[in-house]
Amino acid sequence: MSLPQAQTLNDSDGRYLREAIALADMARERGNRPFGSLIVAADGRVLARASNANGESGDCTAHAELSAIRLASPLHSRDELTRATLYSSAEPCVMCAGAIFWSAIGRVVYGIDAERLRVFRGERLDQKDAELSCRDVFQAASHAIECIGPALIEEASSSHQGAWKV
Repeated sequence: MSLPQAQTLNDSDGRYLREAIALADMARERGNRPFGSLIVAADGRVLARASNANGESGDCTAHAELSAIRLASPLHSRDELTRATLYSSAEPCVMCAGAIFWSAIGRVVYGIDAERLRVFRGERLDQKDAELSCRDVFQAASHAIECIGPALIEEASSSHQGAWKV
């Protein structure tokens, strides 16, 4: 199986994706799985930032992307979210891809892809994911969701070095 090729980002996308990676590192420092996300409006305003919090909260749905959407969606119109970009340190899981669909966010940029991430997660059942790409969810959507990734793979991978149980 060949791994997805890294995609090149412009300076703005690179800056925001690096911020999502920094949020992943903060999540790890707090004892959570290393994932971070932020939502940025078309004019560059950050609408929400979140880190994975499932270790701290005990909530298995406290993924970074879902938490960022929960913060942004009550405060910003669907029209504004349609023009926004969600940056994620890793490829969104099926649950988060569904939330991106429901929120109407129109663009996603992510770091490490699910295939590379599975190498870090290993074979433990409590660390496995549903092996379905976020692109599969987005392609089934009734509206367009642009998806860019993987990108900054080495930087995004560093958050996961030694973070998973073997």
